[in-house]
Amino acid sequence: MTIRAILLDKDGTFVDFDRTWGPAAFRVMERMAKGQRPGIERLMAVSHFDEAAMRFMPTSPLVAGSAADYGPLWAEALGLPFSAAVTDEMEFLFVEEGLAGLTPIGDPAGAIGALKARGLTLGVVTNDSEKGARHQTARLGIDHHFDYIVGWDSGHGRKPAPGQITAFLDAFGMHPQEVAMIGDSLHDMHAARAAGVVAVGVTSGPLVPDDFHLHADVVLPSFMELGGWLDGLAGAAQPSPLAKASPSLTPSS
Repeated sequence: MTIRAILLDKDGTFVDFDRTWGPAAFRVMERMAKGQRPGIERLMAVSHFDEAAMRFMPTSPLVAGSAADYGPLWAEALGLPFSAAVTDEMEFLFVEEGLAGLTPIGDPAGAIGALKARGLTLGVVTNDSEKGARHQTARLGIDHHFDYIVGWDSGHGRKPAPGQITAFLDAFGMHPQEVAMIGDSLHDMHAARAAGVVAVGVTSGPLVPDDFHLHADVVLPSFMELGGWLDGLAGAAQPSPLAKASPSLTPSS
C-alpha cells in the first residue's frame, strides 16, 4: 500500500535535542530555582543533567518524556506541591528558552517542503507540548506544511501509547499501512507498532539503542533520507514494500 502520510517526532528527529534542549533546560532550571544554586543542583540531579557537558544523560526522564512525567520530580526538588501551576510555568519557560536556542537537524524547510510537494499529509507527534511544537515549527518556517500537530497535552495521551497516532488515523480516515511514523526513540517505535503504522527509526537522536533495527521496520540515518526511502518504495512496486525495500535504503544502525 502506498504511503500517504508521514508523522514526525520532533526532538531528535528534526530538532537537535542536545544543542537545543541542553542549554535551554539549564536556563529553565535556573529560572525555576530563582537562581539559587541548591535548587538548581537538585533539579539537575533529578533530571540526570551533566552541567559540564550541558546535556542530559541517556537515563534522563526529559529525553523522551513529557512534563507530566518529570513535572512531579521538579516540584519535589523545589519543595513545591505538584500542580498544574507548576507544569504551566515549566511549559512557558521551556517554550521561551527552547526557541532561544532552537537548532535544527539538517534542512527541515527543504526536506519537509519536498515531502509536502509529493502530496503527502504531514504531522508532528511529540511528547513536547503542542504549544512548544507549534512555536518551534513556526520558527523553522515549516508550520504551514503540517496538517496535524499534537503534543502530550493535546488530549490523545503521549508516546509510547498510540493515542496521538490513532487520533490522526481517525481524523484523516487513513489505514495504518498508509502512514509512517518517524522517530529517534523506542517510545516512537512502540507507539508506531501499537498503532499498526510503519515504524521508521532515525539515528539522529540521543537515545538510539544498539538493537533499534529490531523495533523498527526501517532505520535511516536521519529524516533527510525520507525522500530516498519513499523513492525506493515506489521503485520496488511490490505488494509489501517494507519486505522488499532496498538494503541500501534501510541501514541497520
